[in-house]
Amino acid sequence: MAARSEAPGSAPAGDKAGGSRRHAGNGNKKLKYISLAILVVQNASLILSIRYVRTLPGDRFLSTTAVVLAEVLKVLTCLLLILVQKRGSVREFVGLLYDAIVVQYMDTLKLAVPSLIYTLQNNLQYVAISNLPAATFQVTYQLKILTTAVFSVLMLRKSLSRLQWVSLVLLFTGVAIVQVEQEGGRKETSVVSGGQNYGMGLVAVVVSCLSSGFAGVYFEKILKGSSASVWLRNVQLGIFGTALGLLGLWWKDGQAVAERGFLFGYTPLVWGVIFNQAFGGLLVAVVVKYADNILKGFATSFSIVVSTVTSVYLFGFHVDLLFTLGAGLVIGAVYMYSLPRAPAAPSAAAVSASDSSAALLASSSSSSSSSSSLAHVRNHVADDGDLETDPFLPKYLGKEKGC
Repeated sequence: MAARSEAPGSAPAGDKAGGSRRHAGNGNKKLKYISLAILVVQNASLILSIRYVRTLPGDRFLSTTAVVLAEVLKVLTCLLLILVQKRGSVREFVGLLYDAIVVQYMDTLKLAVPSLIYTLQNNLQYVAISNLPAATFQVTYQLKILTTAVFSVLMLRKSLSRLQWVSLVLLFTGVAIVQVEQEGGRKETSVVSGGQNYGMGLVAVVVSCLSSGFAGVYFEKILKGSSASVWLRNVQLGIFGTALGLLGLWWKDGQAVAERGFLFGYTPLVWGVIFNQAFGGLLVAVVVKYADNILKGFATSFSIVVSTVTSVYLFGFHVDLLFTLGAGLVIGAVYMYSLPRAPAAPSAAAVSASDSSAALLASSSSSSSSSSSLAHVRNHVADDGDLETDPFLPKYLGKEKGC
C-alpha cells in the first residue's frame, strides 16, 4: 500500500476547512457588530438631529418641504439601483417600470393607503420631535411595537408568546411612567416654552405609533405572494408619497412657500437631516440582513440610552428616578419582545401556519437582502413579532421606510 505523502509545509485539508469556517465565523461576527453600530447610530442620530435643527433660534424650515425632498431622494436612489440591476439597459429599465406601474396599475394602487399613512407619519414625527424632548420621544415612540403587535393579531391572526405579551405590558407601563414624570416636571422645566407644546407632541407621537402599526401590518398583508423587488415597491410608494407630500405642503404651508420659497430656512444641518432620513434608512436596509431580531432589539434599546445621554449634554435634559425607571422598563421590554420563542410541539395547524410564515419570511428575507425597505420591502415584510415600520427607514424593511 502506498503511503500518502503531503507536500512540505502544506496543511491538512481538515485544518484548512476548519480555518475557513473560523474565518467566516469571525467575519460574520464583525458584520453583526458593524450592523449593531449602524442601527444604533441611525436610530439615535436622526431623532437627535431633527430635535436640534427644530429648536435652533432663527428662521425655522418648513417640515413639509423636508418630507417631500426626502421622498424624492428615496425614489431617485431606488430608480438608480434598479437601473444598475438592469446593467444600465435603459430599455429594460423603462419596460420594467411601465409594466409594474402602468400595466399592473391595480397592484400599484394598493400601495396608496400605506403611502398615505407613511406621509402622515413622517409629518407627525416632525411635529412630535419639535415639541418633545428627544429622549422622551424615543421612549414613547416604542409604543409602535405595541400597536404593531395588536394589529398583527387582529389583521393577520398571528399569535404572540406569553413572554411577548408580558413585554408589551411592561412597555406600556414604562411609557406611562415616563409621561407621568414629564407631566409632573413640565412646570419646573418649562417644556412648553419657546413655542413648544408638550400636549401636541404627545398626541402626534401616539397617532404616529398607531399609523406605524397599521401601515406595517397592512403592507405585509398586501405584499404576501408578491414577487416585486424591494426597490420597485419603494418607487411605487415614493410616487404616491411625493404626490401626497406635495398635497400636504400645499394645504398646510402653501402660502408660506409662495411668500418665502421652498427652501426657506434651509442650512447645511437641515440638509444633513434630509439626507440622513433619505439614505440612512437605505444604509440600514443593506446591513439589517446581518442582524437578527435580538440584535435589532438590543440596538433599539441602546439607541434610547444614547439619545438620553446625548440629550443631557446637548439639550440640558434632566433625568430623574421616574424617567430612569420608565425608560428601563421600555428598554427591557423591547429586548424581551425580540427574544426567540421557545420551541413548541408541532400540531397540524401549527405546521400549516409555520409553512405560511416561512414562505412570507423567505420573501421578506429576499427583499431585505436586496435592500431593508422599509420599505424593506418599506423595506420590510416584518419578521414575526417584528412588524414595526419606521418611516425613517426604507419603506418595507419589515421592521424599522425608505426608498
